[in-house]
Amino acid sequence: MAVDKSDWVAGKILANQAAQRGEAPFMQFEDGRMHTYGEAHRLSNQAGNGFAAAGVDFGENVAVMMNNCLEYLWTWIGLGRIGAIPVAINTALRGTFLTHVLTNTGCRIGVFEPDYLDWLVDIEDDVPDLHTVYVFGEGPVPAFKRIEIRSFDEILNGAEHDIDVEISYRDIGTVMFTSGTTGPSKGVLMPHGHLYLYGECMRTHMQITPEDKYYITLPLFHAQGLLMMSYGTLIAGASGVLTKIFRASSWIDDIRKYEATLTNLLGAMNDFVLAQPPKSYEGDNKLRMISAIPVTDETLSQLKTRFNVPKFNELFGMTECNLPVARPFDAPEEAGCSGKVWDDYFEVIIGDPETDEELPVGEVGEILVRPKEPYCFMQGYNGMPEMTVQTWRNLWFHTGDAGRQDERGYIWYIDRIKDTIRRRGENISSYEVESVLLEHPAISEAAAVAVKADQGGEDEVLACLVLEPGAGAPDPMELLDFCVPRMPYFAVPRYIDIVDEIPKTPSAKIQKNKLRELGLSPNSWDRETAGYKLTRKGRLA
Repeated sequence: MAVDKSDWVAGKILANQAAQRGEAPFMQFEDGRMHTYGEAHRLSNQAGNGFAAAGVDFGENVAVMMNNCLEYLWTWIGLGRIGAIPVAINTALRGTFLTHVLTNTGCRIGVFEPDYLDWLVDIEDDVPDLHTVYVFGEGPVPAFKRIEIRSFDEILNGAEHDIDVEISYRDIGTVMFTSGTTGPSKGVLMPHGHLYLYGECMRTHMQITPEDKYYITLPLFHAQGLLMMSYGTLIAGASGVLTKIFRASSWIDDIRKYEATLTNLLGAMNDFVLAQPPKSYEGDNKLRMISAIPVTDETLSQLKTRFNVPKFNELFGMTECNLPVARPFDAPEEAGCSGKVWDDYFEVIIGDPETDEELPVGEVGEILVRPKEPYCFMQGYNGMPEMTVQTWRNLWFHTGDAGRQDERGYIWYIDRIKDTIRRRGENISSYEVESVLLEHPAISEAAAVAVKADQGGEDEVLACLVLEPGAGAPDPMELLDFCVPRMPYFAVPRYIDIVDEIPKTPSAKIQKNKLRELGLSPNSWDRETAGYKLTRKGRLA
């Protein structure tokens, strides 16, 4: 029997919620007032009508580079209501990383906060398609040579009437970028049906109800913040509190203040929360469940005991393939276990990485996924058909992640197979890091790989460098100063190794597996030991 997906569109979900329970609370930003479903419906209409009046067409990509705020949600839903496609840009991108996102998607129009305009000025000549930027928020606006700057108030002051554009779950609803290894980051084409299932997975496996309040700290340019948390809240008719950023120091105080019942922790966030000085009142909160990815036995025990949290959820997913594995609500809590295949919508096997053939129960292989329902999966990589085909070989989506399945049918995530580096919840393209390093005149060859740090088993970036013949070794701090304006802060290498050669295959491919196995050497330079401090904006003087 076919699944009715006709309403699997955020604008339709919000319209239905507003019609049925328009005065019910939906979302507030930090200590601001709570907005109802009815208000969110009206504000999203205004944004959508504002973009339409500005000439944004059905199917057109629109760059969105904003911090977490309610206006981000109204923009995302509003663009979707006119059939336009928000391109969710990581607010740390700069230099060639930002140039690639804007040129790959061909955005004519963008919404930027003042914080990121200087980075746009730096690349203005390299993004010829972009001609109009609407600026949201207060702050200085630099001079542009060509790009027209307008106030985002023009968009938010659009007409309030309902938008008469039929949007299908088959239409592309968002583009999010995910890191590449052998090439630039890839823009994932995400249809509305795909977007919906992220939120529905959270509603189903966390059993979210209208009585819940979600504490949302993860960025809206990622699937966690926008789709799993915010969209999950919307689908369930629950309410949420959105914060600009995650703050470990005020995490439990905010949860108590807002009387939150649900939240998510990702990667090192678990360790940052546990590293805070204990407070006598921490267990006195209304949390009933946390989605924490990943956790060890020790971390899970500490979080449960210290904060008096009854239940935890783990799952496995990617931007491209949704959330095909999740822990059923009543399943036992086992740290490291992602749960069972969500077989209403997905097929998952553990395959041989070389042949894609399914492995016996208990053996470690690559997690391979495919959808059961059309348009509940990515529709490809924007402008990269070869990469799309390669990822989909043998009719399975290749996650690049290793896992195993036990005799009960539970999937256990093991580690990455591919060369993507994951640091502090961000996927880093080794290719793009290397491309920046190779721009330095003293560097002949570069290889960026992940090495484990001491805190929480998180990846850190190690750059292995071969110098140009006759070039003197650059000062590591000068080298990082070269990197900082050209890449996101989280991608700047922590460790630098100057080496005589980088191991390669007979076909001249870098053998990154060997570099990872070698790890740090006694000669590895460590920026933290050297006192080189970074912030989101650059080097801390």
